[in-house]
Amino acid sequence: MSASQEFILTLSCKDAKGVVYAVSGLLYQAGCNIIDSQQFGDVQDPDGTGLFFMRVHFEAPAHLGSTAILDNLFVNVRQQFGMVVSFHALARKPRLLLMVSKHGHCLNDLLFRWHSGQLDVDIPAIVSNHPDFAELARSYGITFHHLPLATGSSHEAKREQERQVEHLVSEHEVDLVVLARYMQILSPEFCEFLKGRAINIHHSFLPSFKGAKPYFQAHDRGVKLIGATAHYVTADLDEGPIIEQDVERVDHTLSPDDFAAVGRDVECVVLARAVRWHVEHRVLLNGHKSVVFR
Repeated sequence: MSASQEFILTLSCKDAKGVVYAVSGLLYQAGCNIIDSQQFGDVQDPDGTGLFFMRVHFEAPAHLGSTAILDNLFVNVRQQFGMVVSFHALARKPRLLLMVSKHGHCLNDLLFRWHSGQLDVDIPAIVSNHPDFAELARSYGITFHHLPLATGSSHEAKREQERQVEHLVSEHEVDLVVLARYMQILSPEFCEFLKGRAINIHHSFLPSFKGAKPYFQAHDRGVKLIGATAHYVTADLDEGPIIEQDVERVDHTLSPDDFAAVGRDVECVVLARAVRWHVEHRVLLNGHKSVVFR
C-alpha cells in the first residue's frame, strides 16, 4: 500500500444519529478502503460539550488522490451535519518549527527522534532567543535563527521579534510550532496567529510551583510525584487544552538537581508523544479540552 494513496479524515460536529453511517457510506461509495476508524461522543457527562469526533484512516483510489477532491466530495455531508472536516495526505510530511531558549533537552530529544526516523516530519528551522544551540542545529543540517530578546523588552520589541517568527512560519509552510522549553511569554497576537498549531511543554506543578526553579520549590516541599504537561498554546498562560501528561515518583533521597534530571526526562517523553499525536492527526480540540485518538 502506498502512502500517496492514504489519507486521514478528522471531523467534529454536534452528536447526531447517522454520522458514522454517512461518513463510512460515502467513503465506500467513492471506492475508498477504511483502514482504521475511531470515534467519541462527548455526551455522557451532563457538562459534556455534546460534540462528536471521528478520525478515519483510509486508502483512496487514484482519481480521488488529493485533499481538495476529497474535501469537495464531502460538501453535502458536511452541510447536513454541520461538520468541521479536515483531510490530510500521508504522503505529505508535517513541517515543524522548533523554538528553544537555554534548556536544550527537549530540543535534542526531538531532533534525535526525527533523525532516527521515529518522528516522521520535516524540520526546516529552529528559532531561539539565545545563540547556545546554533551548533546543535548545524550538526543536524537545520537552519538556526537567533532572534534575541533583551530582558524586559517592550511589547512592541517582542512583537517585532514574533513577526519574524511569523514570517518563518509562513515562508516554510510550517504546520506546527513546538516550544521546546522556549522561555518567553507569547503575546496574545502571536497566540492567535498560532492558534491550534503550537504546543508547549511545562512541568506539572501548576499552580503550586510557578516561577523560577520549580523543581527546587518541589524539593523544598517534599513532593513525591513530579511530571510534565504538554498543551496547546493560548493567550491564557499555561492553560491551553492538554494533550498529554506523565509523572515519575521521587523521594527524600534525591537532591533538587536529581529532581530536575527526572523532570527533564519526563518533559522529553511527554512532549514527544504530544508532537507525534498531533502530526498523526490524532488530537481534536473539544472546547478547552482535547480528544486524543491513540
